[in-house]
Parts: sequence; C-alpha cells; structure tokens
Amino acid sequence: MPLLGGVRPPIAALLCTLLAVAAFTAFGLGTVHEQDVPQALRDAERQIAEDAADTVGTSINARATAVRRAAASDAPAGSSTPVALLRSLLPAGHSAGGGALLDPRTGRPLAARGETVPLTGVDVPALMRPGTANIAPRMALSGRGEPRLLLFARVAVPAPGAKQDENHDQAGDLREDQGAEERELLLVVSEKVAAPAVYGDGRTGQLADRNGKVLATAATTGTALAPRTDHRALPAAAAKAANAGLSTGDVSGSVLGDGHKGLRRVMGWASVAAADGKDDTSGLGLTVLTARDVPPAKEGADPTWFALVAAGALVLITTLVTLVLWGGMQRPLLRLHLSAARLARGVGETPSDREELARPVPVAAFGEPGRAGRALESIRRQLLGETGPEPVRPVRRRPGARALVLVCALVIAAWGIPLLFLLNRVPAAKAVPAAAVADQQARTEAAADRVRRSLGRSSTDLATAASALSGAPRERAAEVLRRERADHPTFRSLYVLDRTGAVVLRVGKKPLRTLAHAPTGDGITQVNTSGPIPAIAAYAQVPAARKGRNAKDAKDAAPAVVVAEIGVNALNSLVERQGLGSVWLTDKRHRVLAASAGFQAFQALPHRGLTRLAARTEAAPGSAGSPASAVLHTGTAPGEGPSVAAAAPLAQKGPLAGLGWRVVSAEPAAALKLAAFQLQARTMLAGLLALSVGVACLSWLHIVVVRPLRAVTRCAERLAGGDRRTVLYPVHHDECGSVTRSLELLRQALVERDRGGGRAYAASAPAPSFRSGGPPQQ
Repeated sequence: MPLLGGVRPPIAALLCTLLAVAAFTAFGLGTVHEQDVPQALRDAERQIAEDAADTVGTSINARATAVRRAAASDAPAGSSTPVALLRSLLPAGHSAGGGALLDPRTGRPLAARGETVPLTGVDVPALMRPGTANIAPRMALSGRGEPRLLLFARVAVPAPGAKQDENHDQAGDLREDQGAEERELLLVVSEKVAAPAVYGDGRTGQLADRNGKVLATAATTGTALAPRTDHRALPAAAAKAANAGLSTGDVSGSVLGDGHKGLRRVMGWASVAAADGKDDTSGLGLTVLTARDVPPAKEGADPTWFALVAAGALVLITTLVTLVLWGGMQRPLLRLHLSAARLARGVGETPSDREELARPVPVAAFGEPGRAGRALESIRRQLLGETGPEPVRPVRRRPGARALVLVCALVIAAWGIPLLFLLNRVPAAKAVPAAAVADQQARTEAAADRVRRSLGRSSTDLATAASALSGAPRERAAEVLRRERADHPTFRSLYVLDRTGAVVLRVGKKPLRTLAHAPTGDGITQVNTSGPIPAIAAYAQVPAARKGRNAKDAKDAAPAVVVAEIGVNALNSLVERQGLGSVWLTDKRHRVLAASAGFQAFQALPHRGLTRLAARTEAAPGSAGSPASAVLHTGTAPGEGPSVAAAAPLAQKGPLAGLGWRVVSAEPAAALKLAAFQLQARTMLAGLLALSVGVACLSWLHIVVVRPLRAVTRCAERLAGGDRRTVLYPVHHDECGSVTRSLELLRQALVERDRGGGRAYAASAPAPSFRSGGPPQQ
C-alpha cells in the first residue's frame, strides 16, 4: 500500500516556503527606494484636488437647487408681470450676476435683470421639451469672453387673462382658482465661475473646462508658484484624463512636473462631476487642478545590501534546518519503516520470507527512532528464540524528535523576530517630510471649510423658509416645513417655537432636545452638552406678519422662530474623507460631536496630544485662531504607531465663530506611502512570514510525525516488553502507520510463538552472519 503524507511533505513545504520568503526579502526590501517626490505627496495632492472638486460640485449643486426652489416657491403679491416676477426671484443683493425670463416657444427674453445673460447656443424649446424635469446647468461665455455658469428652472405662472381674486395675494392662490390655466417660463440665472478653495502655503487652485482652458484661479498665502513652460500642457492633459475617466471611474490623479531651482511641481487633478453622473455638474466637464512646489526628498540609506544579507542568512538557516530534519527525523523514520516491514515479511510461511529475520535491525542513535529500533531488534530476537521479553526500562528525559522540532523553530525565530520588532525602524519625526504634515493640515482645513459651508447653507435656507412662514396659516406653514425637510435630508426635525419657547408646529422626528427659549436672530447653536447624541440646531427668526390681516390670521401667525435639528450622521459624513485618517468634530471644550468612525458623544479626544494640538488653534487675545499640525509620537489608539495630526478651527469669523468648534484629524504615519515606512512594513512582513511559515510547517510536522512517532515508540517498547494483548490499529497511511501495521503482524506472530508454534521460526531461519553484528546461533 503506498504511503500518503508522512514526514517528507512538511519538510519539503518548509524548505520551499522559507526559500520563497528569502526571495521576497531580497526583492521586496531591495527594491524600496525613495522617489524624488514621495508617492505620499502625490497622493495628498490628488486628495486635495478631490476635496476642492467636491466643494465646487457641492456649491454648483446647491446653487442649482436654490434656483429651482426659488422658481417653485409661491410668488409674492404684485408679481403678475414677468419683470415683477423676475424681481421676486432675484432680489437686490443676490449673488447671481444676472437673470432672465424666457418665452418657452420663441426663446425671447420677457424680462431681464443684472448683467446680460449669454444665451448664445441655448435652445429654449429643446430645454422646455416635455418629459425633462430638471434642466442641467451649462457653461457659456459672456460678451466680454468671461466664463459664466447658466442655471435653469421652470417657472409656472398664470396664463394672461386668468381671473384673479383680489382677496388673494399669493401666486399659489391664483393657480388654485377654478378655471385658471398655467403656462411655464424659463428662468435663466447667470453666475460667475468661482475659483476652487485651496489651503496650504504656496498652493494654487484652478478650475478648467473640458478643453483644459483655465476658467478661474485661486492662490493661498506663501511663495507664489513660478511660471513654467508646461503651464498650459498640464491643465489640458489633466482635463482630458478627468473627462475620459468618468466612464472608468478614474476621476482623479496627480502629475509630476519638471524640476526648477531645486523644487519639483506636484499637480493634482479631479473631476467636479460625480462618479455616478447623476448630479447637476455631470455635463459641465469641469476639472479642478491644484499645484504646489515641493523640495526633493532626502536620500536615505540603500536597503539593497541589508536585503541581500537578510535573504542569504535565511537561505543558510533554511538549508541547516532542512538538513537537520532530514538527518535527525526523515532518514531514521524511513529506516524504521523499512525495518519494520522487513520483519513483518519475515514471519511469513516461505523460507525466503523467514530469511528476513536473520538480519538485525539498524538502530538510530537519536530520540524516538532509536528507541523504536531497539524495540524492533528485541522483537526480532524474541521471534528467533534468542531471548525472552525485555521489561521496558524507564527512559530518562533526553532530547528527542520534539526537541529537534523546537530547536528548528527557535533558529527560524532568531531570524524572524528581529525583523518583526527591531530592524529598519525609523523615527516618525524624521521619516515624515514637512510637506506631508502641511498637506494633512491643508486637508483638515478643507474638512472644516466643508462643515462650515454646509452649516452656513442650512442656516441660509432656513432663513428663507422662515420668511415663507411669515403670516402663513398653520396648514401652509406645515407644508413649507415639509418641503424644507424634503430638500434637506440633513434635517432630522423641524419645529416652530412661539415667543414663550413652546413648540407650536413640528415636522419630522421628535427633537432630541428642544431649545428652552426662542433665540433672536439667525444662526447655529449646540443645544446639549451631554447625553447619548449631540443635538445641533439651526434657527431663524420668523419675520413679523404684514399688516392688513384679520385677527384670525394674525392669531394663526403667532410663531417666533423656526428651528432645524441637524442629524449627527450628516456631520459624520461631512468630516469623513478618504486618506485623511480619523477625523473628529469637537466643541469648544474639545469633546467629540461627530467623527468619521464610531465614537461616544461628548467623549474626549482619544489622545492627549490631539487635545493639546486642538488647544493650539485657540485664538490668542486680539487675534484669530489658526490651524496647527504635528507628528504625534503616540497613536490614537493603544498599539498604534506615530500619527500625522492636524487641527483647524471651524470658523474664525461669522455666526459660527462663537461656537468654538474645531476639526481634528490623525493619519497613522505608517499609512503614508513613504520609503521608510514601506521598508519598515516589508521588513516586518518578511519576519512575520518566516515566523508563520516556520510555526505552520513545524506544527504540521509535530502533528503528523512527532506525536504518532512517540506513540509508535511506546507501542513497540510495550510489545518488546511482553505486552501481547494490546491490539495495534494503524491510523494513517504514512511511515508511522506502516510501522504500526508491521508491529501488529509481529504481535500476532509472537502470540503464535507463545502458544507453541514459534519454534518453527528458530528452526527454519538460517544462522545470522557475524558480519551483521548479531550474536552467534547456539
């Protein structure tokens, strides 16, 4: 029966896998070299461009939504003419550059306001074709060749000649009259193209169209970027790649420019359009470009020599371990297997089989194979009648197969443990370049700006809703609140407080905690400072009702302030950004209000270093707070390494400045794509692989060879000592199983001999040769 498994597969697997680890050590560690500009800086520039593109896209989507909401809102009294209607849609001081109401059939302007709206190439009848709900924005050039963003919305107005009820002063009432008909006009709003917001000293941000033409440029403080010969080629190439990547999902990247005066330019690009192509920016073809000059990285030590030495040492250890296991375990066990099989054949009926008993059993000099060989030799002599059962003597504790495996494991561990815990370690403060720390701070400022813009839009939109609530009856006020909540998924609850602080109207979920008193003005407030969930609310004062209403309407129009409770999940999504690490939004006492990962409300920051870093952003007397960044020497959680951390105040001025909120971020330094950390990670991986492979293969060897061999040795010694009653059952089809089967045949032969039939073995067996080392036949 062929042998399956046994001692050879674990040893062969150990040899092959350790050689593979040695090859990985040589090539994996030897190929780590620091680039002129580390990949970490290129990735950071790409992510900064993504942040800026997200801000631009969010702003365009918000403006397009605001225009549609204004067009869909109820027109105030006196807006029956196109001019008056346009005036109500674009009030004085509006951020739009200009606006126009167009006839849907001819495209002729019915009313215009502000700067001239560039309508060249705008096919109004095609835009107003039935079946198109929202009209996507588009880019156009003004008469002076300046880029403009055109926003469209349908405006429903009563048809000319429709009968009006003079007791109604809102366009919504006109449309509810019996027999009144509606017609749609096209509202076009022209806005200047805003430059992307970028952060970090010496960085510029550009907004380019699909052809690579720069539409707007913004620059931060610091040294201005020197002009380059490729200043036109890079934006064009980036815009082409961004628009081509919309179909493949590759909507961002980085480009490395040429060197100039010891600096290298790093440019990041990102498409403004959403990856799914379902927002208002999808058809604009806009691309955000960011650029910054960085000094080249300092050259570190060449790891090639270390990789070759470590790989050579592992090859030597592998060869030594393999030879030891082959000489101390595999070869003796195979000899034992052949000897036991030969003795089992020797108890056969034919004379040629019995001749096998004449040769003595070769005995190994080490461990269990030696003990089993001596027991087999005793059994052979008993079968020949030379001696009787030999009592099993207590065996002193001597090194055996288990000790051999343990020594091999220790030798492998002596190579793997230093790589896993000691070698190629570098202080994070020296390994992380200053540019990477500055990029972490810039991205943290961008996260704070994203939260600030979102809260600002919530406050502005709520103020618009508060104006719509002025003098409105309860039913219409509830409809306004429901529409406001539908337009703002971040609002988990909307409610109205009267001047005594009592809730008179509510839409959405039950508030976590309502304001105790009706505040004055508009703004954002933190409602609670303890509890399981932070309660953040935007509030806006409801203007006083206009005069001329009857007492009943005035009684129904008693609310004082409308409040929108902002869900914490919305804040969590605002601070979460890929590649920024762990991000927290904290209050003025540095307690967590929102985070990119799981957190407990109002808990302290995970590390004191983060708290001290956040405290550095506090405003000194007579000055504004400023962002801060550093490399912390302790991770944000137990067991983590150093982190690159940054903190930025949420707002240095405006209504949010009084909150004292901050955005704090921490990215593990090991996550940065720097050569020092890549070398450290690969060194640790090589050590871990060697330890894992050694433990796995040697454990396999211990399970399938060492433990069965020890059991077989005990069975052979008991059989040689006279135990004829214990039946031996082979378990595996390997060397130990073969020895067990042979021992069972020998046990049966000894039982027959003890019953009187064993004299035939001694009578028929030839005399042993003195050359074999056995005693002479008497």
